[in-house]
Amino acid sequence: MNPERGYDPTADLQPTFTIESGHPSILACAQRVTGACAGDREKLVRLFTFVRDSIRYNLFMISAFEEDFRASRVLAWGKGYCVQKAVLLAALARAAGIPSRLAFAGIRNHRTPVHIVKKVGSNVFPRHGYNQFYCDGRWVSAVAAFDRELCESNGLPTVEFDGVTDAVLPERDLQGRPYIEYIEKYSPTADLPFQWIVPVISERFGPDKRPQLSR
Repeated sequence: MNPERGYDPTADLQPTFTIESGHPSILACAQRVTGACAGDREKLVRLFTFVRDSIRYNLFMISAFEEDFRASRVLAWGKGYCVQKAVLLAALARAAGIPSRLAFAGIRNHRTPVHIVKKVGSNVFPRHGYNQFYCDGRWVSAVAAFDRELCESNGLPTVEFDGVTDAVLPERDLQGRPYIEYIEKYSPTADLPFQWIVPVISERFGPDKRPQLSR
């Protein structure tokens, strides 16, 4: 992405109901992870790696209730699905003083397990969430959804992020088979667009879906 002239980072730094960058646990975690870093780029790499691997990916954590997307809650649980993890990473980045926003895409995951396809009725996920950060005068994208252990146990490439180059889900798995297909990308947002997300959740999982903490 090209540098943006006259960019005002205010909206991408402030806390929201879900992106709780001012919450004590978020501030403490951001300081713990980035305290020894020399600059924003190193902070981003550390925060990305923390959320990718320390917050385990779990689709069954999806919820039809907005409070279950709050960053402090996801941090305490230690697991979440892509949108919850993106909210947490945005909160941690803002807590570290780095402008961050949420981005969404419709994707087809060709490696979706059969039992998940049966559960949701498709291998297309229309509200896949990830992050964008403003660093060194430009926006950079990163997907921290799938933790390293999950990827390695399923023969999938782990997304690596250097703070400079966009790090998105790859088209092929480690055996060269089709993996992720980006169908559509949406405009990034400074806050979680919950009312845009929840109809899809309710349709696929039911209007009363809450995180399954035991899964």
